[in-house]
Amino acid sequence: MRPSEIYLTKVREIVNAVAAQQPAIDTAAEWFARTILDGRMVHVFGSGHSRIMVEEMWPRYGSFPGFNPIVELSLSFHNLVVGANGQRQAMFLENVSGLAERILRNYALSAADTALVISSSGCNIVPTEIAEEFRRRGVKVVTIVSQRHLEASASKRADGRKLTDFADLILDTGAPVGDAMVPIEGLDTPVAPGSTIGGCLLVNTIKAEVAARLTAAGQPPKVLSAAAVVGAGRATALFEAAYDEHAHRLARLYENVGPAPDSNSQSR
Repeated sequence: MRPSEIYLTKVREIVNAVAAQQPAIDTAAEWFARTILDGRMVHVFGSGHSRIMVEEMWPRYGSFPGFNPIVELSLSFHNLVVGANGQRQAMFLENVSGLAERILRNYALSAADTALVISSSGCNIVPTEIAEEFRRRGVKVVTIVSQRHLEASASKRADGRKLTDFADLILDTGAPVGDAMVPIEGLDTPVAPGSTIGGCLLVNTIKAEVAARLTAAGQPPKVLSAAAVVGAGRATALFEAAYDEHAHRLARLYENVGPAPDSNSQSR
């Protein structure tokens, strides 16, 4: 079998692994839809290449407001590979304890919020502490991990805890240990990872289920749609309305950040 055929065969296995998780997908969709119907936001976090799934959720064609994409450039802007803003720094920062708390310090969270935290290994410190901090503040956490890879990997935390230890619901990308799925004759390491495929499948199945629930509840989402599908005027109107709704939802996350202002200082 050719390497490309092996990869496509493995991808079909990932599709089947995701399909087998329909009950968990439905649960995540129920939680996320309730958050959005309550006027709050679903916080979506991923560092490193897990950023791909964050941006897959929102904003892009076929997506809609209600999701707060938390993307830290210091943890994910590593396309320069070496030099300033390189991969080494991002991988180092991904395991700095305390950074997660500083990230979430920017938001006034509510128990009505929910969160989706994505990490293939589930072993790096920042995503694990992000989930821990969400849970500490009463926010339900859904995780996307590569379960087999997580089980074979060592946590970077001193206490050995992994992302799944702070999850209310766990979803599995179906990717293998090490992520890469294709062996090449004469090469001692496999190539072509699969976790992004599984992660994007999970994100979009959840997204579709959430849209159905919002529509059934009488609050159909404002979906970013292509002009080729809905016409130029309608597409522009949807984009503007969706971005405005996102801004209004996000503003609620900033209203009560930190301690209340001193009344005396306000009067001066």
